[in-house]
Amino acid sequence: MSDADERRPIADDELSGLFAGFDRYSSILIAVSGGPDSTALLHLAARWRAGAGAGPTLVAATIDHGFRPASADEATMVAQQAQALGVPHRTLAWTGTKPARGIQAAARAARYALLTAAARQAGAQAIAVAHTLDDQAETVLFRLARGSGLAGLAGMQAVSTRDGLDLLRPFLGVPKARLVATLEAAGIAFAEDPSNLDGRFTRARLRVLMPALAAEELSARRFATFSRRAARADAALEATTDDAVQRLSPVPWRHGGPARLDRAGFADLPEEIALRLIGRALAHAGTEGPVELAKLEVLTQALRVAAENGPAPFRRTLAGALVAIRGGEVTVTSAPPRGKSAFRRRIQGRLRPASLARAGVAPRLSSGWCGRFHRRRAGEEGFPSLW
Repeated sequence: MSDADERRPIADDELSGLFAGFDRYSSILIAVSGGPDSTALLHLAARWRAGAGAGPTLVAATIDHGFRPASADEATMVAQQAQALGVPHRTLAWTGTKPARGIQAAARAARYALLTAAARQAGAQAIAVAHTLDDQAETVLFRLARGSGLAGLAGMQAVSTRDGLDLLRPFLGVPKARLVATLEAAGIAFAEDPSNLDGRFTRARLRVLMPALAAEELSARRFATFSRRAARADAALEATTDDAVQRLSPVPWRHGGPARLDRAGFADLPEEIALRLIGRALAHAGTEGPVELAKLEVLTQALRVAAENGPAPFRRTLAGALVAIRGGEVTVTSAPPRGKSAFRRRIQGRLRPASLARAGVAPRLSSGWCGRFHRRRAGEEGFPSLW
């Protein structure tokens, strides 16, 4: 695509392709910040629906993060534009204490939580957001810098699911410059968020690098092509992992139960499939959320060596799950609470006053290390190093 095409306004005959699939929903919430991308999404979606003469009910929502004095005025601007288009609009405020660090990640989580709640209240089955081709490139570059695996390098998907709602990204193949050109050609106002150029944030620093990378043929379109190919390979590997789960599990994995795998079959798996399989087992049985890829790699490698090399016992915990080899099986179960090993629980039970009294030994232990144990439970010092 030429530079001129990259800056050409979106034409009416392109709208049906951009919004293909939107008519599967009866109602869609459109997230509109007031920036050029989301403002274009609001106007083009309304134009598409008007031209089609039918389609989902559109509802717009703007998040006021409260970071800048101008944010309230920007939300008002969006509300006025939505009203002119006949689209109901809500402004959603992020209230409460803001973190001193990781503010962008916290804002993103708060934004999606507010949008999800508003979508459910409006009866919408999907949320539309305005991520562009440029955003996709930045996402892939960001994840590459963070050491993501193939799933991460697949970038964002045109349709995904979040908190039970579909998340729609119709502009992933559209350069930002085309959206800006569309608004300028129609005389539609939009806001610019200065945080997009704030060098304190990683994405802003990567954004500055993009022109230099494009000069070396690493354009946004090249990154997007790479992400599509990574997504294609990731889908194939996920399908192979699905098959491995079916082949190697003696019983189905049930909610709250263990994940059990045939040991010999697991040892024969290609490394990537074994990695994904254990990742799924940890997600099934663990209690501490997603596991870091580097930690998962270390665990999987150790587990594969143990599965291949004989009867030595294997027990590791990660992400709130206990991974063990028992006979001919690899098992992944919920890990016991931290600091409460089975041995410790047994000893503590035997040292409770009632247990000691039944054994007839409580008087003789009142001043020994078991006595110190009970005093420590009451808050005294001198607890033995065994614990």
